[in-house]
Amino acid sequence: MFKEYKAKLKGIVGEERTNFILSKSLYLVVAGSDDIANTYFLSHIRELEYDVPSYTDLMLDKATTFFKEIYGQGARRIGVLSAPPIGCVPSQRTLAGGILRQCSEKYNQAAKLFNMKLSASLDSLNRNLPNSKMIYLDVYSPLLDLIENPKKYGFEFANKGCCGTGKIEVAILCNPASPTCTDASKYIFWDSYHPTEAAYRTLVPIFLHKYFSSFF
Repeated sequence: MFKEYKAKLKGIVGEERTNFILSKSLYLVVAGSDDIANTYFLSHIRELEYDVPSYTDLMLDKATTFFKEIYGQGARRIGVLSAPPIGCVPSQRTLAGGILRQCSEKYNQAAKLFNMKLSASLDSLNRNLPNSKMIYLDVYSPLLDLIENPKKYGFEFANKGCCGTGKIEVAILCNPASPTCTDASKYIFWDSYHPTEAAYRTLVPIFLHKYFSSFF
């Protein structure tokens, strides 16, 4: 898809301008949540092949290859969002948090291990790829603080989403026919997996304040 966009842009503004646009643009990369929660723990397919350390190595290898590929296509400013505290999203609390629906520590430990490796890998890439600014964006810490201290940020519900029961509905289970809460701004999660607009409005200023200047 990136190559297709580059080709279209080149056809519109020419190669020199395209290279300039690509090198000055900011790219955001999100990965890790589904790999840990669904591919590894939920489906158990990868869990039969790998332990957590080796699986996070596999994730890192795939991610690093992607970063190198888009760098090779001209991207220089790349923001890479860490894996979140995936064990604390409502669906994973339901599936792996026991009767009390606590945060799943093994999910969170896997996310933290991957994040540690990801941060180190990005530092290495920046040292070895000229003019690259691949910035590790820590989503884990601020989102966990939001979940653990919802009232501090003006939220009332942290362990369930606004859609349906809020405990398991996601994707096709959260649809136009699903009942929803009356005020989504009181919820950190919209469905059992994804944050609400209100949560993002809280998180984004934190990221901008902490990381924006790192790209320039």
